[in-house]
Amino acid sequence: MGSSIVLIWIGALLILCGVVYGAALALWGGRLSDARRDRPMRAGDSLEPRQSPKSFSIRTHWPALAMILLGSILIFTETAF
Repeated sequence: MGSSIVLIWIGALLILCGVVYGAALALWGGRLSDARRDRPMRAGDSLEPRQSPKSFSIRTHWPALAMILLGSILIFTETAF
């Protein structure tokens, strides 16, 4: 019974880490030039694209989704048996 509790805790930790990692990617994935503006910017001052980046894409968030999926599999298999 002790090993199943450990696997449940590992699964919960994986889910939590996956959610935090995915949120960090979405929050810190914005444009860097919008954070600090010391002087007024002209249209051509930045090399970044004008349109805002997608906040969520499977291609960039696959590690977070994999951690969440692996953690949920661990939890569900340990609670089922």
